[in-house]
Amino acid sequence: MSSIIQLLPDHVANQIAAGEVVQRPASVVKELLENAVDAGATDIKLIIKDAGKSLVQVIDNGKGMSITDSRLCFERHATSKIRQAEDLFSLHTKGFRGEALASIAAIAHVEMKTKQDQDELGTHIIIEGSKFISQEPSVLPNGTSFAIKNLFFNIPARRNFLKSETVEFRHIVDEFQRVALAHPTIYFTMYHNGSEMFNLPNSNIRQRIVNVFSGKTNEKLVPVQEETEIVTIQGFVGKPEFAKKNRGEQFFFVNDRFIKSGYLHHAVMAAYEGLLPNGSQPTYFIYLNVPPNTIDINIHPTKTEIKFDDEHALYAILRSTIKHSLGQFNVVPTLDFDRDPNLDTPYQYQNKKADYPTIQVDSTYNPFAEEKPSKQFSGGTSYRKQEVIGSSWESLYVGLKNDIAEVEPFAFENEEVTASLFDEKEEEQSVKRTYQIHKKYIVSPIKSGMVIIDQGRAHQRVLYEQFLTNMTVNQASSQQLLFPLQLFFSNNEMKLLAELQPSLINTGFIFESFGVDSINVSGIPVNTTESEVSIVLEQLLSDLQDGIPDSSFSQNDTIAKSMAKSLAVKTGTYLTEKEQESLVNNLFACKEPNVSPFHKPTFITMRVEDIDKRFAL
Repeated sequence: MSSIIQLLPDHVANQIAAGEVVQRPASVVKELLENAVDAGATDIKLIIKDAGKSLVQVIDNGKGMSITDSRLCFERHATSKIRQAEDLFSLHTKGFRGEALASIAAIAHVEMKTKQDQDELGTHIIIEGSKFISQEPSVLPNGTSFAIKNLFFNIPARRNFLKSETVEFRHIVDEFQRVALAHPTIYFTMYHNGSEMFNLPNSNIRQRIVNVFSGKTNEKLVPVQEETEIVTIQGFVGKPEFAKKNRGEQFFFVNDRFIKSGYLHHAVMAAYEGLLPNGSQPTYFIYLNVPPNTIDINIHPTKTEIKFDDEHALYAILRSTIKHSLGQFNVVPTLDFDRDPNLDTPYQYQNKKADYPTIQVDSTYNPFAEEKPSKQFSGGTSYRKQEVIGSSWESLYVGLKNDIAEVEPFAFENEEVTASLFDEKEEEQSVKRTYQIHKKYIVSPIKSGMVIIDQGRAHQRVLYEQFLTNMTVNQASSQQLLFPLQLFFSNNEMKLLAELQPSLINTGFIFESFGVDSINVSGIPVNTTESEVSIVLEQLLSDLQDGIPDSSFSQNDTIAKSMAKSLAVKTGTYLTEKEQESLVNNLFACKEPNVSPFHKPTFITMRVEDIDKRFAL
């Protein structure tokens, strides 16, 4: 029998490996930015075209590469980050596997320009699908420039599975923000299709956070800082009143590397226990510094998962540190008898001694004395109350006139008014037709038995069809606000809102202005309250994280579903009898009353025969 196992060619192996390392254009951005950081760059530029499908270019002023290194860096498992296996336990760089550039070169057109400071000429290399096209010396500035063009040109199936430009660009922005937040001392700029998206000068951590998101972020942040033998913690957490429904602004950095950790996230949520409403997520930017030999990064190709030696101690320290910071800045309610009262002392009064008040006591005061003695105060003035005149209640009436005015008797109408608006025969005692159970279900009798309605899903269906009709058929009604409502959002959220503006106007919103990081709302839909506007828009932005649908109907459908989900009555809401009847009537007036907008049943029916079977009649 002949042998059937054979070695794969290098270009095929590289394409297979690229599936793990390069999943989308954002993966290329991450790898190139981290390489620029490892090269010691102080100024990094990111240039994107068509959400990375046409071009991803990273330009840095790092130390560059020699002629040999520039050719060798595209080979698999070629790296300058580690030398031996023991180096994996003391990593101080972002990359260490030597797979990224080889994987990128296997599935794209790569143009690299690099030059070291001591060299007069640099190196210009062009690679297409792992094939070296040219390598020649060139006059270049110090540093390295990688231009990745036509990603997945030789793997059309992977290219077809890419999402829309909006979605892919959002992933690129996420990766850019993670690297920029991890390194505030590096100057970052980002351009997309010729327009500048971010300009982040070198600064401290707080200023970098404000520059990445918006100026309003500054007032939301509470500093966090703690230093122990296990870990050094610094960063910022958001105040509870600025919590959002989505988990967008939540960042963990371990040794300047962005990570995802559900365990540490639970520690943060435990610190906010009792401060956040249900379903809300706090904002946090937590920077952890731990000894490199106590963590294991080499778990996942994206290096966003880390194993810690002592996770339980880290959990406890992080939770107590955040709780301590929230207490110091008077974010936590002060009515808590188990807390240290020193936490509530403002910083400027910590070392200040208390001043005891001076108290003056009148030793001669006797509340039962008939004649109260005069009180001498520091001013030297004496006061004496007048004696009470009279010893009995009769003295109160001394001196009053004895004349009594005669009052003529009044005449009242003795005739009883017996007329009524309705005849007694026509009066019928109203019968209650609906009942609410556990503030969740509405039960209504019908001819064949009874119907049980989920009030939340039913209201979602009613609102969904109302919004969809307003956006597609009718002109939506708006209620004007007495004072315009100003809402603040991040840069990415503002771009989404600008794209959604026409559809939101059709639902009943009226916008006075769109700023850089805020919008002014002067009109809202009729069935919306002013306090619900921010909730509706945040939920809408959360639902559209995966991109805005291309077709107008799909876009309107998504907006109608999101707004219906936000404004529908929730479980635990008490409904009056009229509200119950109105909801039932509106539900069965819908085109599709059987299911909610998310294709879940809105009601079930129970026939009398089924109930009889339960009782075995």
